[in-house]
Amino acid sequence: MPPHGFRGVFPYLVSPVDAGGRVRAGVLRRLVGRLVKAGVHGLTPLGSTGEFAYLTEGQRRKIVEVTVDACAGRVPVVAGVASASTQDAVRQAKEYERMGADGILAIMETYFPVPPEGVESYFRGVARAVSCPVVLYTNPNFSRGDLTPGVIERLARVPNVRYLKDASSDTGRLLSVMNRVGGRLKIFSASAHIPLCVMLIGGVGWMAGPACLVPEQSVRLYELAAEKKWEEALPLQREMWRLNQAFAKYNLAACIKAGLEMQGLDVGPPLAPQAPLPREGRAEVRKVLKALGAL
Repeated sequence: MPPHGFRGVFPYLVSPVDAGGRVRAGVLRRLVGRLVKAGVHGLTPLGSTGEFAYLTEGQRRKIVEVTVDACAGRVPVVAGVASASTQDAVRQAKEYERMGADGILAIMETYFPVPPEGVESYFRGVARAVSCPVVLYTNPNFSRGDLTPGVIERLARVPNVRYLKDASSDTGRLLSVMNRVGGRLKIFSASAHIPLCVMLIGGVGWMAGPACLVPEQSVRLYELAAEKKWEEALPLQREMWRLNQAFAKYNLAACIKAGLEMQGLDVGPPLAPQAPLPREGRAEVRKVLKALGAL
């Protein structure tokens, strides 16, 4: 891990899987190489764009294994851990740390509603299972067991819970969380927020799938924000937001996988039962990528 901790652009990697269920290791290696060469500051396999909910245990393990090996320590790898079971999440976290992950992105899947006490217990269990830094992931739009500001404040006192990836899209809520936790948690934005705005209020970067498609542009935006060159950064943020507008109309993984195929990486379609990107969606993604100089 860098001496200053995690910061900057951490793309959520797609999960290339063929029709037989085998991870396309060569494709994933090329993606990792491309992103590291573009200057990203870290890699996050098994995030939302990695379609973690649709992968088998073996596929997840393979994706982490390939990512860590292909990265070869050049940037930190923060592996996603997701389950509806605390016991299973603890097992995953321990395994990924042993495999060489530099950090854990802790995600809670739910079926039945879970009260705040259960949510807190889940994340505490994951954090206590490992010695590496843990990133809390909150996404109330898709989770029935979301991290409330109060739970986040208590978890921020766990020594290795060091970061929060917030995908709430509610920047006011995020600012309230930041006020409550002080400097105990560093904040990563999601693509659902406008990353430049999150950087303005104190964020340290973003973890998001679109950075797979526009890594150079994402790194440039981060550098401008880190240098507080807001006026220069804003036009780039406006252009990049067009990509998010396209994603909002379609399935996120389908958009990013289609875009990567346009860029020459055969990552395959989104995992079933998700549908591939329709023709009009492909045309829209292609148009935006061309405008950003990514094709």
